[in-house]
Amino acid sequence: MQDASNITSYKVAVGSGESKREIAVERRPAAMDGSDRPALVWLGGYRSDMSGTKAIALEALADELGLESIRFDYSGHGISGGAFRDGTISRWLEEAIAVVEHAAPKKVLLVGSSMGGWIALRMVQALKAKSGAPKVAGLVLIAPAPDFTAELIEPNLTDIERQSLAEKGYFEEPSEYSPEPNIYTRALIEDGRDNRVMTGMIETGCPVHILQGMQDPDVPYQHALKLMEFLPADDVVLTLIRDGDHRLSRPQDLEKMRSAVASLINN
Repeated sequence: MQDASNITSYKVAVGSGESKREIAVERRPAAMDGSDRPALVWLGGYRSDMSGTKAIALEALADELGLESIRFDYSGHGISGGAFRDGTISRWLEEAIAVVEHAAPKKVLLVGSSMGGWIALRMVQALKAKSGAPKVAGLVLIAPAPDFTAELIEPNLTDIERQSLAEKGYFEEPSEYSPEPNIYTRALIEDGRDNRVMTGMIETGCPVHILQGMQDPDVPYQHALKLMEFLPADDVVLTLIRDGDHRLSRPQDLEKMRSAVASLINN
C-alpha cells in the first residue's frame, strides 16, 4: 500500500498577467538516490485529471519501484486554476514543461494518455531544444491522440459546428464520460495546427511503447498505426488490445501499462 505521507502537494505558477495560472502538482520523491533512474511523469487527456485510475496506478508503480512520480492538472482541469476554455495545446504544453522544470529531475519517463500523448511528443521536441532540460528516457503513449484537432475533429465538423465556431468561437458535443459537454474552441483548433507532429519523422531520441484499444470510439486504432509511420523504426512497440476501449483502465489494461513502463525503465 502507498504511503500518502510521502506525497507533496503544491502549485506552480505559470504565465504572467492575465495569463497567469496556478498548476496543481502531486509529487512523490524517489525512495533512494534516483539520479540515474527516471521520474515518472503523468500527462493526462482532454478534460481528465490527475486523480484518474491510470494516473494513480502509475504513481503506485513508482512507489513500488522506488521512483519519483509527478502528476499534475492542466489549467482548467481538476484542481488547477485557469479557465478550461482558454486551453490550447501550446498552453498545456507550457504548463507540463514548467511542472517538470520545477521538479528538476535529471531524467523523465513520460506517460501520456489520449491528448497527453500529443503533449508528450511535443514535450520531447521542446525539451531537446532546451539547455539543461531533463533527458527523456522513454515514452509510454496510451490511446495517443496527436494532432487530434486537425486529424479527428476538423474533417468531421458538421455545418452547424462550423457555424458555431465562426459565430461563437466554440462548439459543444455530448460527452460519454461526463454530464457536461465537451467544448472545442476555435483557439484550440487553430493552435492545434501549429503543434502538429505527424508532418515528418518524429525524432524522439528514446524508446516508445504505444498501447491502443481496437474498440476505441474516440481515437480509432488506425490513428495509432498512422502515428507509427512517423516514428523511427527502432525502439518503437505498438500493442493493440483487441477488446480495449479508449480509457484502457481495466485491471488487465493497467497491467499492460505497468509492464510497458517497467520495460522502458529497464531498457
